[in-house]
Amino acid sequence: MNDTPDRATHRTTTDVLVVGAGPTGTALAVDLARRDVDVRVVDRSAHAFDGSRAKGVQPRTLEVLHDLGALADVLDGGSPYPPLGIHLGPLTLPWRMYRVRRATVDVPYPNTWLIPQYRTDRVLHARLGRLGHEVEFGRTLEHFTQGPETVTATVVGEDGAVEEITARYLVGADGGSSTVRRQLGIEFTGTTDEQDRMIIVDAETSGLAPDRWHVWPGPGGRFVGACPLPHTGLFQWMIRLAPGEEPELDERWLTERIRSHTRDRRLTLSGIRWTSVFRPNIRLAARYRRGRVLLAGDAAHVHTPAGAQGLNTGVQDAYNLGWKLAQVLAGADRGLLDSYEAERLPIAAAVLGLSTEKYEAVGAYRASAVRRGKDESQLALSYRDGPLAAGGGDRTRTLRVGDRAPDAEVPVAADLFRLFDLCRGPHFTAVAHGTHAEAALDRIARLDWPSAGARLKRVVLATGDPQARGIRRVYGLTGDTLLLIRPDGYIGHIATRDWYVSTRAAVRALTPALFKKPAAPEVSR
Repeated sequence: MNDTPDRATHRTTTDVLVVGAGPTGTALAVDLARRDVDVRVVDRSAHAFDGSRAKGVQPRTLEVLHDLGALADVLDGGSPYPPLGIHLGPLTLPWRMYRVRRATVDVPYPNTWLIPQYRTDRVLHARLGRLGHEVEFGRTLEHFTQGPETVTATVVGEDGAVEEITARYLVGADGGSSTVRRQLGIEFTGTTDEQDRMIIVDAETSGLAPDRWHVWPGPGGRFVGACPLPHTGLFQWMIRLAPGEEPELDERWLTERIRSHTRDRRLTLSGIRWTSVFRPNIRLAARYRRGRVLLAGDAAHVHTPAGAQGLNTGVQDAYNLGWKLAQVLAGADRGLLDSYEAERLPIAAAVLGLSTEKYEAVGAYRASAVRRGKDESQLALSYRDGPLAAGGGDRTRTLRVGDRAPDAEVPVAADLFRLFDLCRGPHFTAVAHGTHAEAALDRIARLDWPSAGARLKRVVLATGDPQARGIRRVYGLTGDTLLLIRPDGYIGHIATRDWYVSTRAAVRALTPALFKKPAAPEVSR
């Protein structure tokens, strides 16, 4: 006899249900919310994450956060990376992991930013709140079923209350042990080395200067490191364990373990905020979508911590997926969602290779372990070979379809504006350089741009305007050119001839199939 009482089930609907409220899931929810998509975010944890696990935000992700309206708070909560101090007995070898770069017109955020993950999470949660949505903590996804038009998920609260949520799409951003991925039956190929373990601890520390990231190498690839966390008084400690070593995670054991390795009796840990025992997971999902359920972030790919790539790749998954989901919900062809996996999975595979190489270099004490360059910044990532850049199309002297759209100074009336500011928001941006391109763009805006889905912002450049020299140089514009910039800041189309016909075809591939005359688009001249 079953003496468990039946649980009353509350039934609700939404457009998109996001499972997981880390940086990936919350960034996706922010992007959807600003597109007026009905979105909900559930997370099984009782509260937001308290640790510093992923602490490096790369330049490309800073650009994403600028567009999402969260950059200022991330910059306020972090700092540039400090220099390294590699302790070799009585000597300390200075080293700079990241070469400090000056901002340029086309790359306004050139340096990796150090900020503990809990701050990044809370910045995104606050941004979501300003858009009228809140993360629903203490809510566990039990299971879901798919139909031809919807996904129905059963979610249970901490009080045992059951809710049946019917969504048009479900996105699993619920980490490496993803319930969503497992229920989809998607293979998660790769390795987990159970013998290679590292303790990560956030704690107050006495006897250590906070002006650098300290590293004490040891035999057999073992090391101890301590990175100061900005504006906290805390260090993130990393202690690589010997095979078979059984750690204890209290202040006394950790302090003695650190003193034994560093031979510095002044070091004392106190006020531990968060601890974890990390094992290098290197895994990639075989696919990112099955029907109306998609994967993003660590649910689709897990990395070693080396190179600060995991959080950044996840946030950029969300940025790629958000506008596509919104377009399909507004009536675009569902095939647009196929481009999500096609564009993002190869990037994750390449990033996995990069972070694995960096992690292996740590154990071998190769210089490449602590050297960071353009690959880590993710500014050079491109979708050139993806389905939305099929055939390649026209090109400029510096850009091809699928490339990141760089920032530039754009003349509007008598002033210069940043192109990133003109692109900021849930819209597409078209840049017309020259009279033929301007005429084609005007025709597209009047006749072909749909009234549903993302709107179009027009930027018109006169070929003879001396103030347009900067964008002409950055974008490699030599003659009449019409460019369409996707909502995620990548080049969606380039036309240097047949401006109307070719751009019209690109528009139809990216927007809802509703060809009604919309309200007049905003024009910047």
